[in-house]
Amino acid sequence: MALPETLLFTDDGRFPNSPLPLLLYRAALPPEAAAMERAFAANGWSNAWRDGIFDYHHFHSIAHEVIGIAAGEVQVAFGGPSGQTVPLRAGDVAVIPAGVAHRNMGQSPDLLVVGAYPGGADYDIRRGDPAEHAAVLRAITAVPVPEADPLLGRQDGLDRIWRAARTC
Repeated sequence: MALPETLLFTDDGRFPNSPLPLLLYRAALPPEAAAMERAFAANGWSNAWRDGIFDYHHFHSIAHEVIGIAAGEVQVAFGGPSGQTVPLRAGDVAVIPAGVAHRNMGQSPDLLVVGAYPGGADYDIRRGDPAEHAAVLRAITAVPVPEADPLLGRQDGLDRIWRAARTC
């Protein structure tokens, strides 16, 4: 499997985003929810769910998240209102660092998303309240780099890219 596309988003004062890049794996897995759950779980990403993506900007301050598109298509705004909208299709996978905002900007009627968290971590939902900014920055900084990439395991991908970003 090829290394992922990477996207970086800066703190806009409302959405902290992350110094770690968002990772996009195109056509990475069979577009089947169960296959995605198995692949993520095999690499230590669990607490899985099946649903869609919220239609408002939000982020998680206490966990990284992986999402796989099991069916359909969706336009996802990553990085908050000043970020970038990215099309995701069945089979695509995005690894979202803690703090990176995401929002559903439009979807096909058959959209099905599978999500999971490293080590089965719990997650929160933050909407970019400026009064919480300092606290969420502290929380995001405390989230460790996962032990394994949700697709590649301990080889390349997330480990190499995120650990390099943390040392910069």
